[in-house]
Amino acid sequence: MSYLEYSIRTVPSGPAKILHLNWALILLLGAVACTGFLMLYSVAGGDFARWAEPQAKRFALGLAVMFVVAMVPIHIWRNISALAYAAALILLLAVELFGSIGMGAQRWIDIGFMRLQPSELMKITLVMFLAAYYDWLDVDKVSHPLWVLVPVLIILVPVALVLVQPDLGTALLLLIGGAAVMFLAGVHLLYFAVVAAGGVGAVVAVMWSRGTDWQLLKDYQYRRIDTFLDPSTDPLGAGYHITQSKIALGSGGWTGRGFMEGTQSRLNFLPEKHTDFIFTTLAEEFGFVGAITLLVLYALVIVFCITSALKMRDRYSSLLVLGITVAFFLYFTINMAMVMGLAPVVGVPLPLVSYGGSAMLVILAGFGLVQSAHVHRPRSR
Repeated sequence: MSYLEYSIRTVPSGPAKILHLNWALILLLGAVACTGFLMLYSVAGGDFARWAEPQAKRFALGLAVMFVVAMVPIHIWRNISALAYAAALILLLAVELFGSIGMGAQRWIDIGFMRLQPSELMKITLVMFLAAYYDWLDVDKVSHPLWVLVPVLIILVPVALVLVQPDLGTALLLLIGGAAVMFLAGVHLLYFAVVAAGGVGAVVAVMWSRGTDWQLLKDYQYRRIDTFLDPSTDPLGAGYHITQSKIALGSGGWTGRGFMEGTQSRLNFLPEKHTDFIFTTLAEEFGFVGAITLLVLYALVIVFCITSALKMRDRYSSLLVLGITVAFFLYFTINMAMVMGLAPVVGVPLPLVSYGGSAMLVILAGFGLVQSAHVHRPRSR
């Protein structure tokens, strides 16, 4: 019996698919989202309608999207991976033509009921396309220079479009996430060593270009680097965010000041308290215990996804699940490192916790793909 025939006979069908969903993963995602609702209620001063209610509605919509995506057989998602990537690429181009501008960047498309950020969508479609590419490619060709160039171009095109917006944080997520899929697919380590050396050279070039006619980054991005290296140089300007963030993190202690008792957020010392810096509010109100609890929830999500990927019997599903897992991991690690002063402030939200529509819907759609691979994997009978 061929693998395809075996798959058709052993995967669940119809209503039985609901029973085969990874419900433990869904409960973990719900727990993380509820943490977000709680913190959004707190930073709004007890006003549920301001941020928590819209976020709860988006999560409900995102869950519906996740269930719909999960019910679609994984081979269909494989077949449309290239189309999904192309659609996301067209949306990125559309941002350049008539995108909405906010906080000095042009990253969104206004679609009426919400502002869509195509770069968020690209994080998932890029993984889909790369997984489909390596599923199609013969294993013995994975490290051939010609076949390595193709995924490199697939990654660099959206990275370049996102950098133009400008959105350095998302560009880095796309670059690292795409490279992770290449690594998981078995690309030779020598290529990564070359890229690492090039990265060091790029950092040197970026710093040397400052103040010249060929300056490679925006002025505010250089200020973020300065702030990362020494926030005290401008505590009331560029260093204000990270300085107040560290104060909030430190003041929480072991158990925190108490729910809705955080002075940094309640007295508006902490900027972007409902988006990028919401983790500091959690740490201030619930302390080390609350911060570690959220981190454990994230870690469990990662463990469940990796466990599911190891059970996959086809290359596309395993690479897809692992790629989405890496993307999710990068989300919360970069955000937490950012607000703790371990990484420059690059505007990466805390997944399922920070206020925002595009990131919420895309993340849950990504987990819908994880569920689709989980539900439709062949099972022994």
